[in-house]
Amino acid sequence: MTSFGDKELCEALREGGESREQAFAELYRRYASRIYQYARRILNRDMEAEDILQETFLKFLGILEKGTVIENVPAYLLRIARNLSLRSESKKQVTVPIEDYHAIFNENPMETEETSKILQMSLDLLPKEQREALVLQVYGGLSYNEIAEVMGVPMTTVRNWIVRAKDKMRKIVAPYFQSSEEETQEY
Repeated sequence: MTSFGDKELCEALREGGESREQAFAELYRRYASRIYQYARRILNRDMEAEDILQETFLKFLGILEKGTVIENVPAYLLRIARNLSLRSESKKQVTVPIEDYHAIFNENPMETEETSKILQMSLDLLPKEQREALVLQVYGGLSYNEIAEVMGVPMTTVRNWIVRAKDKMRKIVAPYFQSSEEETQEY
C-alpha cells in the first residue's frame, strides 16, 4: 500500500474490506510522527500528545466512515489535532519545547542545553497564533496555504505571523549570541 496516494488510501478506508487495515496502517505510518510532534510542541506534554495522536486518527476514521472526501490528508489531520490540542490547551498552560534545535548547533552539551533554553524562552514569548503558525511550519512542514487551512485564517495572515515570529525570535536571542561571538573574538 506504500505506492498508493493518500486519496486512494482514504478510499480504501471508506470502502472497508480487507485492505482497510493496511490503508490505515500506511496513513498512520506517513503522518503519525508529524501529528505527535505538532501536539507535543503545542502542549509540551508527551502523554497528552500521545492521546491527541490517537484521538486524531480515531476522529479521522469516523469522518471517513461518514463518506467525507478529504483532499489534503496531512492538513486535515493537523486541523483535527489542532482542535483537540486547543481544547486540551484551554485546560492547562501551554509551552512549546524547542529541544530539537540541538541538531542545528555543533556545541558542547552544556552550550546546547543553554541554547535550547534560550530558544524555548523566545518561542514561549511569542503570541499564541504566531507560535502555532511557526510550529506548524517548522515541525509540521506545512506551507503557508496549508497552515492557513489548518488555522482557518487567510494565507497572508499566516505569512505575517510567521515573519513576525521569526523576527521577534531573532531580536530576543540576538543578545545571547552576540555576547558569545564577542567573547570568541576577544581571544
